[in-house]
Amino acid sequence: KTEFNVNPPQRHRQPRRALHGVLLLDKPLGLSSNDALQRVKRIYRAEKAGHTGTLDPLATGLLPICFGAATKFSQASLDADKAYTAVLRLGQRTVGGDREGEVIAERPVAVTAAALAQACAAFVGEIDQIPPMQSALKKDGKALYEYARAGIEVERAPRRVTIHGIDMLGWDDAALELTISVRCSKGTYIRTLAEDIGEQLGCGAHLAALRRTETGALTLDGAITLDALASLDEPGRDALLHPPDCLVGDWPLLRLAETEAARFLSGLRRRVDQPDRPAVRVYGPEPAAFLGSAHITAGELIADRLLSPIEVQALLNT
Repeated sequence: KTEFNVNPPQRHRQPRRALHGVLLLDKPLGLSSNDALQRVKRIYRAEKAGHTGTLDPLATGLLPICFGAATKFSQASLDADKAYTAVLRLGQRTVGGDREGEVIAERPVAVTAAALAQACAAFVGEIDQIPPMQSALKKDGKALYEYARAGIEVERAPRRVTIHGIDMLGWDDAALELTISVRCSKGTYIRTLAEDIGEQLGCGAHLAALRRTETGALTLDGAITLDALASLDEPGRDALLHPPDCLVGDWPLLRLAETEAARFLSGLRRRVDQPDRPAVRVYGPEPAAFLGSAHITAGELIADRLLSPIEVQALLNT
């Protein structure tokens, strides 16, 4: 009598790790932000992780990945100003406004350096943008790009954004490509900006390449690629993690004595001799004892997002 083992061998699953920190990832071309997040989460075997702002598969560059306690402050990075390097292909308009779309209009390009600078300067300051159909913005519970894939165009309301500055980095006359650096508020659509600059020049344009270089106080300096990350051992990967407070590193700092810190961490309002502030980062007496974020109103320190005592201790132990 032949016996068969109907229960396949159980694959050993490595336990998840409770990590707290921020990885500066240099996202590759062709990968969605969520796919990049899931790969990083698997590499670290992290219990909890999230990213701080979507980059299209077309875009590369800075994608901060938050672990554990850092996820509580991801909104600060989402709300922060951003910086990009963008390549605009002049003379062609495409479906969707980027290089992946079909060319729908072509016009001759005859520009001068002065005309290029003037066109870029026209969009510095507060401007209204109509979100592109390829965006993740939702209408009636469905993302706009889902309508676009179905060949449906829906009406979109303009959104007010701020362009802090546009610098010209280069002009390739042969390829008809203009490279610019853009510093802007959250929610700015660079492909829309590319199209608008093209219309300002009278020749049309689409976005040929996009790279995010900054988000708030975080920059590409020290960012790592997925391939380089995967080649490291566990201690090497862990050494790349920045503390959670790097997401709010440009906020004013307030340090509390031990007794006051314990009360603040329990959610109690504290009296402080400080002016009103919309956002502060709060610490206990130890340099690394990040407790959370708060605001100050009428001399009261009011908690917004708090770490747990276990999370604070974990940061002190690193």
